Amino acid sequence: MTTLLTSQDCLTLIGEPIKERDMVLWDVPPELEIGTLPKRIYCNKRMVEPLSRAFAELIKTGEVKYLKTWDGCFNIRKKKGGGSYSLHSWGLAIDVNAAWNKYGIIPNLRPQTVRCFTRNGFDWGGEWKKPDGMHFQLEKALFKE
Repeated sequence: MTTLLTSQDCLTLIGEPIKERDMVLWDVPPELEIGTLPKRIYCNKRMVEPLSRAFAELIKTGEVKYLKTWDGCFNIRKKKGGGSYSLHSWGLAIDVNAAWNKYGIIPNLRPQTVRCFTRNGFDWGGEWKKPDGMHFQLEKALFKE
């Protein structure tokens, strides 16, 4: 398993999430617009290219039909169980199909759908010790100034 991006990494490079530094309102390109995806996403600038690639692959492979819900990106909050900030606090994570992939249960996403994200710069929470199958976050390798 790769080393995951952490809230401490974000605090060090970006600072407190309340400053909303490096955030952009991304106009989803028309060719990527699908029913579950909003036309505009407020996210960290580092997410634009990986999201573009992931959604293009979802559309190209037909996996997009398995995305039932878009459940968010930016949300300043602590991780479940308290402690440090969630990466959603910096707009560096997304949730999809949350109703079927609740935190702590066996994930219910198709492996092909997961690969569309993981091949394009995301780590998947469904592989964690306590699974978070709805959650995809930016790979640490893509987290640069």
